[in-house]
Amino acid sequence: MIYTLTLNTAIDMNIRCQALTPNSVNRTEHTEYSPNGKAINVAIVLNRFGQDTTALGFFGGFSGKYIVDELHKRKITTIPCWVDDITRINVFINDTITEYKLVGKGPFIADEKKLAMLSMLKELNDNSYLVMSGSLPNNIDADYYDLILALCQQKNIDFILDISHPKLSDLLAYKPLLIKPNNDEVKEIFGLETNTTEQIIFALEHLHILGAQHVLLTMGANGLYFSNGKQIWFCDAMPIELVSSACAGDASLAAFLSIWLPKQTDIELAMKKASATGANVAESDGLGQLNNIDRYMTQLSVTQIK
Repeated sequence: MIYTLTLNTAIDMNIRCQALTPNSVNRTEHTEYSPNGKAINVAIVLNRFGQDTTALGFFGGFSGKYIVDELHKRKITTIPCWVDDITRINVFINDTITEYKLVGKGPFIADEKKLAMLSMLKELNDNSYLVMSGSLPNNIDADYYDLILALCQQKNIDFILDISHPKLSDLLAYKPLLIKPNNDEVKEIFGLETNTTEQIIFALEHLHILGAQHVLLTMGANGLYFSNGKQIWFCDAMPIELVSSACAGDASLAAFLSIWLPKQTDIELAMKKASATGANVAESDGLGQLNNIDRYMTQLSVTQIK
């Protein structure tokens, strides 16, 4: 079983319009709403690829109910921890020239709700997988990550991390099965450049030294890299017309896991599927239809650089 944990769930509101004009009424041409939060996206895409998954997270108010209802429509098993505050709504605006991202901080999570989530995690099946992605909402500090990962270790749950918090550097000591940073996060969290192949190899090796067992490094239009600590592979990216980069990294991670787990083999196929899925999502509002993946996979190539 693959569990996903989203501590800061969200609704994504994707808007298309003509060039924005300040201090005047701007008419939208298209608006789309979708259940979101990074690990929610992972759960949805895993489900689309036929993988059995269960989504956990904090949910509150009308927006939280919308997300849970949408997951149920997709027949995704959901274990909600209900809170009193309202789940955030993120707004992404594309004016045909520029993409604007307005991301909310998230709801207030009372102390008793934090404990309730930990109790839910204690009930997860042993020897399973937990994908934890996204940001922290109000009233949860980074030490909460430690409590979660300690529980995973007690239950022999392998965990996958996709978080942009500086705490990620310390969490590698728990030896996560896989981490999925992007190039910006590698620089911001670890102070490592990824402008050249040599810098990328050094960065990946450094992440393994800190404790990561496997690394999936996404680089947007510049492709993605995977390292198992001994070998490094590169997969190129499809040229697309960008609509919204939101959700693309989450979809790439889900696509990779759908092939790579549980045997941790078929690396080249997993990388092609990850790259193709990320591109298909980036050319869409939200997660889109995921209808170009197979065609894109035939046009991608994977090379081993180490």
